[in-house]
Amino acid sequence: MHYKFITIEGNIGAGKTTLASRLAKHYGAKLILEEFADNPFLAKFYARPQQYAFPLELFFMAERYKQLKEMLQTKDLFADKIVSDYLFIKSLLFAKITLSEDEYSLYNKLFDIINPQLLQPDLMVFLNAPIPKLQENIKRRDRSYEQNIPDAYLSSVHDVYMQYIRQHPMRTLMVDTTKVDFMHNPDDFERLLDALEREYTPGVHYFE
Repeated sequence: MHYKFITIEGNIGAGKTTLASRLAKHYGAKLILEEFADNPFLAKFYARPQQYAFPLELFFMAERYKQLKEMLQTKDLFADKIVSDYLFIKSLLFAKITLSEDEYSLYNKLFDIINPQLLQPDLMVFLNAPIPKLQENIKRRDRSYEQNIPDAYLSSVHDVYMQYIRQHPMRTLMVDTTKVDFMHNPDDFERLLDALEREYTPGVHYFE
């Protein structure tokens, strides 16, 4: 792989963790997976979003920062590459959807203080999936608190990611998940490995 640190991103249910885990195994890379299940506000948020949005997002940001800070600073003599299943900026993107204007303003100030302290990925692989496919995947993995996520919320998540990608010249490999199946089609996975050998300029590049 050409890159030292890549992150797999996408909407809820896009397949980020599955692909990140497979890539890390293939490359013998350090794997960083988001520990979302430890958030005590997650189920409460899906039941009462207005009441629990701020503590939910604050807890996520603190835990992501702590995890990335610890894992990115720990040298692994046997793994010189890193694969993660989230980008730290997702804290701010989700907060933009869930928080009120005043809460978001405060959250943004906290984010701006800690974000510069983290190593940023060399490349983001973005799994772009339509909402019906996301809902299918969400139902299949059967996490009780996710089963009633509205399409409108998934649509908002998609929109805020697209806005960020358009406005920030990060190296991004955009994958249309309706056309590939990395888990069940070996040829698709091999083509992705080939794609990760290429040197991309900042901006969006499409996985063909």
